[in-house]
Amino acid sequence: MCLASLRKAGASFQALPDRYYGPGCNTLRSVQVNALSTDNGTITLQNLGPVSCPVVQTLSSWARFGIDRAARHYFNSALYQIETMGSYNCRPVAGTMRLSAHSRAEAIDISAFILANGRKISIRDDWNGGTKAEREFLRVVHASACKRFGTVLGPDYNEAHADHFHVEGEGAKFCR
Repeated sequence: MCLASLRKAGASFQALPDRYYGPGCNTLRSVQVNALSTDNGTITLQNLGPVSCPVVQTLSSWARFGIDRAARHYFNSALYQIETMGSYNCRPVAGTMRLSAHSRAEAIDISAFILANGRKISIRDDWNGGTKAEREFLRVVHASACKRFGTVLGPDYNEAHADHFHVEGEGAKFCR
């Protein structure tokens, strides 16, 4: 049902076989997504590996209704590309023994947004140091992610997230 929903939303993706990499580390119900659809175009994704289909569903709606529309509002330009720092990675949450949602391909780290007019809005550079419009855009996009994903961590959470938004799954809401 998830794959059908992605097709209906206009996503360009390939379903991946379930894989187990070790205790707690897997890519189940995952896809390799290349592009997402917006109201008037396509958004490409850079540096993104396997992601669970439900997380891609959430990403798809966030990209279309949250990020793209905010880009049009603040910069009069469509969203062209989402730059990521990846998705699947079999590792614990920093400083703990608990496996990260990345270990199940249920999280994405997003570092920047490229607009159709060529403008790049970077979380590292623009969260605190950008123009007023860039700072407002990033905060609106972050708040929009918090309404859709279960966990969203950004620069105000800790130093480890100073350069990206960590977005993951559904369920309990935690937004910082």
